[in-house]
Amino acid sequence: MDGTVTRYTLLQRVIHWLMAVIILALLLGGMLIYFLGFQGVTDLLGPALRDALYEYHKTFGLIVLILMVLRLFVRLEVGKPSYDPPITPFERLASAGVQYMLYLCLFAMPILGWLATDAMNFPVEFFSWDLPQFIAKDEAMGKALYEAHGWVGFGIIILLALHIGGAIRHSMRGHGHIFRRIWPLW
Repeated sequence: MDGTVTRYTLLQRVIHWLMAVIILALLLGGMLIYFLGFQGVTDLLGPALRDALYEYHKTFGLIVLILMVLRLFVRLEVGKPSYDPPITPFERLASAGVQYMLYLCLFAMPILGWLATDAMNFPVEFFSWDLPQFIAKDEAMGKALYEAHGWVGFGIIILLALHIGGAIRHSMRGHGHIFRRIWPLW
């Protein structure tokens, strides 16, 4: 990418913020499912809203996977803007580390969820469509995959806290240009 460009493209910014909203909703719904369990969610929401929560959690998890594939292709094609003014080598390393770990987790999370759902022999839904099953029913594997899905979710929360905290830190230190690189409105 040309070193004079200091902002992500409009497409990159739209994908980033669309994913931010979806991921926040998925994490909130996922925490509800994780901490309350199936029966607790049923007691709280009733069967119809519980089913909608599960269906949309799966659907929007798959949308995150689709957006991550698009995001990766765009990133490989377009690159990322330079820091102007430059940041320290440590800040660059920390920023890249958090971003790469987020990418890894945001690919792993929906894949683990899909495989766990398959292994438990539940439908993987994309809105009203049931998607193909890739692995046979295996309850022990399903539980292990759901556990991994949950731990990756907690990892995403930690990484998002670091990501957002870094952006806030830069803004408070007078480096608003860091936030401007990704903000879609100006």
